[in-house]
Amino acid sequence: MTFPLIAPSVLAADFANLQRDVEMLNVSEADWIHIDIMDGMFVPNISFGLPVTAAINKHAKKPLDVHLMIVQPERYLAAFREAGAEILTVHYEACPHLHRTIQQIKDLGAQAGVALNPHTPVSVLEDVIADLDLVLIMSVNPGFGGQKFIERTYERVRQAAALIEKEGSKAVIEIDGGVNQGNAPLLYHAGAKALVAGSFVFNAQDPIQTISNLKKVW
Repeated sequence: MTFPLIAPSVLAADFANLQRDVEMLNVSEADWIHIDIMDGMFVPNISFGLPVTAAINKHAKKPLDVHLMIVQPERYLAAFREAGAEILTVHYEACPHLHRTIQQIKDLGAQAGVALNPHTPVSVLEDVIADLDLVLIMSVNPGFGGQKFIERTYERVRQAAALIEKEGSKAVIEIDGGVNQGNAPLLYHAGAKALVAGSFVFNAQDPIQTISNLKKVW
């Protein structure tokens, strides 16, 4: 596994040609396929759910990195695991019993991630960081693709990296929102080891080359 891991977000793909875009990711240097699940309640948008995740899984040759931007995610963990999710990330803000939810993900045989909205302090993860495989730091407010990157993110990445080191966690820091060729190196050097890129990849003239360039940000 070579860092940074690149996880193109299919939220920015062409929904009418999803199989084509997934097959493009298969032959690219992408490490994961990032799937944003939105319920219209936790975030002010609706994306796609279980049937589309299962359809993507049918064609995907890369692990599915499923980001649940939904209320009560614990109700759907088993179903998304069955649909092909290898990484299941829930939001801290949506989980009143976070430790239990993380254990539920682990019991399903998936990697467990927790996402933090831009206003949520990194320190809230102190009691669970040792159990996590992934810490997803939102660098935009969740809900829509193509938003402007929040500059405060670099400091939040450094805080998360310090917490991971202090607690001896193996968690990987992932960034989601507004990632591009300009901020990717700064994020990587701050401690982010996985980068989600949506519109930057899918709106590029050559998405495969764009992914390759992101892999070389160090």
